[in-house]
Amino acid sequence: MVNFIGEYTAKIDDKGRIILPSAFKCLLPADDMRFVVRKDIFADCLEMLTFSEWEKRSEQIKSRLNFLKKEHAAFWRQFMRGNTVVTPDSKLGRISIPKKLLDAIGAEKEVIFAGSDHKIELWAKEKYEAASIPDEEFVSLAETVSNL
Repeated sequence: MVNFIGEYTAKIDDKGRIILPSAFKCLLPADDMRFVVRKDIFADCLEMLTFSEWEKRSEQIKSRLNFLKKEHAAFWRQFMRGNTVVTPDSKLGRISIPKKLLDAIGAEKEVIFAGSDHKIELWAKEKYEAASIPDEEFVSLAETVSNL
């Protein structure tokens, strides 16, 4: 399992390509550098999961669904909508993110790659900075989570 840690800024070129930070690229297995990129359900960012992590996650979700139930089928359809597979080029590590996904998070010129252990979050720079929560709120959340 790959663990992504750190924050890196990158520019979007005029073709919608972004260079994957070398600190993340070097963690990928040489035989499979694919990512599944999708809009995050809860935050205004994209999630990038290695293909092997994606397979684990999608199997876990599918195992909880009954596709003969309308709500389950509708959830799965929406969950899969807009997902794309990207592979960094071997030379520079560029990835091409569909414009529709970049537009969905408001990314125009600069993005932040934020390592989140099992996945990378891709944020429009301004939105990433705005999504930070105050220390007091983080402490409160930590206390709440630790009581589970």
